[in-house]
Amino acid sequence: MLLTFLLGFQSPVQVPFAKDIAAFKQADQKSKPALGQVLFIGSSTFTRWTDASDYFPGKPILNRAFGGSTLLDVIRYVDDVVTPYKPSQIVVYCGENDIAGDAKLPAYKVADRFKTLYQLIRKREPKANLVYVSIKPGPARWKFRSKMIAANRWIEEYLATQPNTSFVNIWPVLTNADGSIKGEIFVKDGIHLNASGYQLIAPLIAEKLR
Repeated sequence: MLLTFLLGFQSPVQVPFAKDIAAFKQADQKSKPALGQVLFIGSSTFTRWTDASDYFPGKPILNRAFGGSTLLDVIRYVDDVVTPYKPSQIVVYCGENDIAGDAKLPAYKVADRFKTLYQLIRKREPKANLVYVSIKPGPARWKFRSKMIAANRWIEEYLATQPNTSFVNIWPVLTNADGSIKGEIFVKDGIHLNASGYQLIAPLIAEKLR
């Protein structure tokens, strides 16, 4: 009886990123976003790009990325971060945390997760153009570079078979001629881009924006 009583007062398990999703919904209630925008989704590389609209003048950008997320997390919340906005175009940056967070996860599994996300998005938004921005290297995660390259290749090959999609390879602009990483374009954590880093990848993404 005592155990039953105590269990009844245990706090519920917190669903990962529930606060982020709640914040999006609260923001939408205060100011409902226009439909048909260019929707950025994924992990912190986009979350931290708070001035993304400045890099793409004339393009209506709506950012619904949440930091720390994996592809599995975006899959979980696809009806919260994609469906309500009826985007004309969807730009995805995600997969880096899948690799960094699970040393045993093979590259093809990362690609499989992306395929699942893509198929869910396509069912909900069959006409929206989709852009995938390649998993980036970084000083703190340089040890994962082989798996990142392989996952990018799997995803690029898959998108080549899908209509109304494109793949943006940002790897070349983030590395030097000798293949080493440009450490100066990252913030102190060695994971996230600084303003100089975003200035390098923005033109590559801009080429795919409609």
